Amino acid sequence: MMTAARSADSGMTNPGELDRYPYAEASAVDRVGTPAWEGVEPELGRVGRRAAGSRGRGLHGQLIQQLGQMIVSGDLGADRPLVPEEIGQRFEVSRTVVRESLRVLEAKGLVSARPNVGTRVRPVSDWNLLDPDIIEWRAFGPQRDDQRRELSELRWTIEPLAARLAAGHGREDVQQRLSDMVGIMSHAMGQGDALTFSRADAEFHTLLIQVAGNRMLEHLSGIVSAALQVSGGPVTGCDRPNDASLAQHGRIVDALAAGDGAAAEAAMRQLLTVHPEVERVVPAPREH
Repeated sequence: MMTAARSADSGMTNPGELDRYPYAEASAVDRVGTPAWEGVEPELGRVGRRAAGSRGRGLHGQLIQQLGQMIVSGDLGADRPLVPEEIGQRFEVSRTVVRESLRVLEAKGLVSARPNVGTRVRPVSDWNLLDPDIIEWRAFGPQRDDQRRELSELRWTIEPLAARLAAGHGREDVQQRLSDMVGIMSHAMGQGDALTFSRADAEFHTLLIQVAGNRMLEHLSGIVSAALQVSGGPVTGCDRPNDASLAQHGRIVDALAAGDGAAAEAAMRQLLTVHPEVERVVPAPREH
């Protein structure tokens, strides 16, 4: 577990923004001692433990989660320098771990490293917003409402088409697996087990996209999976499993078994109860 490495002079009262994130102010050689990160660790540590524990990562993964969450939440603003020495001291990790973590964040578009400039936080416009980790981090930050709306809009364009295409493949093994997921969801709903319901829900939608026969859509299945995992509820956007969402899943399976692409697409559109903000652009479909 990474803990804060504190120096004798870190007990500052009422620290300002640069006191909380001192490496945003200047390079490590400009200061003496370990930087004061007071007021940051409790919430940050809780997020890091949750994320790292669920993914089975070591120090490297924990540091990626910690820094990524800080950047996405806005605690580390754009164009701020990140000093590896201070990051290593704060989290008590080696330079190698810091360098590897910053490389991962650079690949996600969150930071950039340039000679004579160092590593700096990049603006939101440069982030890979389709990266599953960034989707997760945004879900726990101030941008969560915007992301929920954006993901709803994105899924509205992806999943109805995937359902139509999947109906043309007629793979019995896939149809059986989808039917199994509906069965699991039904049982979980009867038991009041929202977690199991959501997991089966995520597998249902991920599998449906993967068998649509379109490699580019298949590449997007990870985005949908990440969206479901951080949405806080089942695929419909409802707060809890319900009979209506379960029935629509069943209709999709029936349409796939009949090879009826139009019916599969229509059922998926009914299932995707859109975010209230999305309804202005994409009205909810009407029953015929």
